[in-house]
Amino acid sequence: MPPIPGSGLAKGLAVTLRTMTKKTVTAQYPDVQPELPPRSRGVIALFEENCTVCMLCARECPDWCIYIDSHKETVPAAAPGGRERSRNVLDRFAIDFSLCMYCGICIEVCPFDALFWSPEFEYAETDILELTHERDKLRAWMWTVPEPPALDPGAEEPKEIAAARKTAEKLEAQRAQEAQRTQQAEQAQEAQQAQQAQQTKKEAEGEE
Repeated sequence: MPPIPGSGLAKGLAVTLRTMTKKTVTAQYPDVQPELPPRSRGVIALFEENCTVCMLCARECPDWCIYIDSHKETVPAAAPGGRERSRNVLDRFAIDFSLCMYCGICIEVCPFDALFWSPEFEYAETDILELTHERDKLRAWMWTVPEPPALDPGAEEPKEIAAARKTAEKLEAQRAQEAQRTQQAEQAQEAQQAQQAQQTKKEAEGEE
């Protein structure tokens, strides 16, 4: 059956009429902040403690807008007779947001979860040089990173929580060992003092 002449125009006018009767919604920005989606890409935050200066983010960045400087530091052996180790120490971590295209590759390739998306987007500047955020500013953005969504009951524990718990348990074990050593030293000192007192008493009795 051929279409009725003018049916397309009638449908378009019907849509127009329905839209005209709806209430207009105006975003009152900046007086009212918008409700952003949970995975909004605003600015990239740096969790410096997790960064090992592996350079993966800088190498994979298609815009080459990540600048990293570091130096090597010698770590003494953990046990007597052990071998000294060297580690990378982060000196500079900067992102030029005037070049960044917010692809998120740096966050995806980071193997140690040192980079995160923040929904903050109000960081416009009058000088383009101010759009290069150094590591102190990137670290400050971490306070704006939202909490991860709740996991399923049967899901694995997040890596961040597992690493934090492991570090806390390690510190607690070290404190317990130090307390035990201190207690043993005090007990040994008390035993030595008691032995000396007993020996002094015997010597005094022998002189009498």
